[in-house]
Amino acid sequence: MSKLTILYNDQCPVCSLEIGHYRGISLKRHLPLEFEPISEQGDMFSQTGLSVEQAKQRLHVRLPSGEVVVGVDAFLAIWRTLPGYWILGRLIAFPGIYHLSCWIYDRCLAPLLYAWDQRRTR
Repeated sequence: MSKLTILYNDQCPVCSLEIGHYRGISLKRHLPLEFEPISEQGDMFSQTGLSVEQAKQRLHVRLPSGEVVVGVDAFLAIWRTLPGYWILGRLIAFPGIYHLSCWIYDRCLAPLLYAWDQRRTR
């Protein structure tokens, strides 16, 4: 496995927009990124044991090593691969900023997006 695989909620407009942006950069630059929509329930589900609900709650990325990273660490893995975004990744990786970013993502952003997705799909 030599590519980074991004598992994303293709039914979420916000998620799809952001991942679509990353996909566009990846295609132009021939970067080692794969994009797996949750709706396909592909390899990441069978290989990690994730449920659809778990996958919808946070961004998940499988590294080329096979390790799965979640949340801010998933974004950092993506940004390290994208030209220009590595700067943002290095900034977010600073200890104080990293912890604040994790708190904001885990306590605010991810739960809000998940709740919005739940309301939208009812």
